[in-house]
Amino acid sequence: MYPTSTPPAPHARRRTLLTALALAPLATLVPLAVRAEAGPANVIDLWKTRTCGCCGDWVKHVEQNGFTVRVHEVDDTAPIRRRMGIAQELGSCHTGLVGGYALEGHVPASSIQRLLAEKPDAVGLVVPGMPVGSPGMDGPVYQGQVQPYDVLLVRKWGQPVVFDSFS
Repeated sequence: MYPTSTPPAPHARRRTLLTALALAPLATLVPLAVRAEAGPANVIDLWKTRTCGCCGDWVKHVEQNGFTVRVHEVDDTAPIRRRMGIAQELGSCHTGLVGGYALEGHVPASSIQRLLAEKPDAVGLVVPGMPVGSPGMDGPVYQGQVQPYDVLLVRKWGQPVVFDSFS
């Protein structure tokens, strides 16, 4: 039974259980806060630094694919990324919010459209880093170069999984 200690008193077990039940909803506050800010599914709120040029090219890409983008220029996107529930190691140059889902980096419009259609229980989509050939990183300066890359689905509980692959 309890070989090295005495069992907890019934009132202590009840207090522990009640505390756990009271704190459980806090685990979902960040995703709920993000979803509460969500606008229409075709509107992307985008946070980027003033000096980033590829972000403007990404905005053109998603606008050409039916989205409206509201750009918010900030000095640092890391606090936005944290608030959205995206790990720093998955970061890129801009962070967005669409339909209650976080977007990080050069996510193709087709992946965003699929995300909004399927509505998975997730934080959102990320394209870590800045892969050449991804939307916004595909201008003339790259001379048609394309690096294979994955769009990752950031799940609420667990590791990211591959959502789409491009080459």
